[in-house]
Amino acid sequence: MGFKKLLASLGAGGASVETVLFEENVVPGGVVQGEVRIQGGSVAQRIEGLTVGLQARVEVEGGDGEYKQDVQFTRLQLGGAFEVQAGAVHSVPFALEIPWETPVTTFMGRHLTGMDVGVTTELAIARAVDSGDLDPVNVHPMPAQQAILDAFGRLGFSFKSADLERGHIRGTRQQLPFYQEIEFFAPSQYRGLNQVELSFVADDREMDVVLEMDKKPGLFTEGSDSYRSFTVDLQSFAQTDWAAYLNQWLAEVGGQRNWL
Repeated sequence: MGFKKLLASLGAGGASVETVLFEENVVPGGVVQGEVRIQGGSVAQRIEGLTVGLQARVEVEGGDGEYKQDVQFTRLQLGGAFEVQAGAVHSVPFALEIPWETPVTTFMGRHLTGMDVGVTTELAIARAVDSGDLDPVNVHPMPAQQAILDAFGRLGFSFKSADLERGHIRGTRQQLPFYQEIEFFAPSQYRGLNQVELSFVADDREMDVVLEMDKKPGLFTEGSDSYRSFTVDLQSFAQTDWAAYLNQWLAEVGGQRNWL
């Protein structure tokens, strides 16, 4: 059970709020459970609304360059208005569904730098909204994603970085306003390939796997990117040798572009 920091104090003598997550480790398509605990202050207060949601910090490209933006990508209303009496404790349980497109934040036992995803709590009182701190969750790959990531590892690709980009990947089932890119350095056997960026876009049945392959610049040529994608069935993915599939696929693409 993870007890999180104090989220809000609603004025002098007012109520205080904290969010408790029963389990911080989740997967896309799963559920994070917890409760919001409201401690009454020295006076009774009417709470007009209480919500929890998931938030991610996303990179946005603007006219003056890139900047970070907090994006709430799912939201759950916890009941209606109620009153908290002075000194009373009011606990509101919740079960917040994790969207299938939620970015992975934990890979091979390590937190991916720059992946800030967590539960937010908002309390509305007297026509004002008091937002709490971010209670981080560890989003692990679901089995189909883990199979693809493991395949890259077996082929010798090494993790470089990960980020969240605001925008949409064309031709995918994407619903969220942002997507994740997991970037790998290519091993030496793919001599014309510099790095690969991997994106997952899933729903409850299938997952789009999108690869952006960065070609190394040559003596008389500039480097260039190439996009390719394929679809993975979330139920039957284990029937495929993904390392062999990716190796053949990269070899074919590389051969067409004289990478290899």
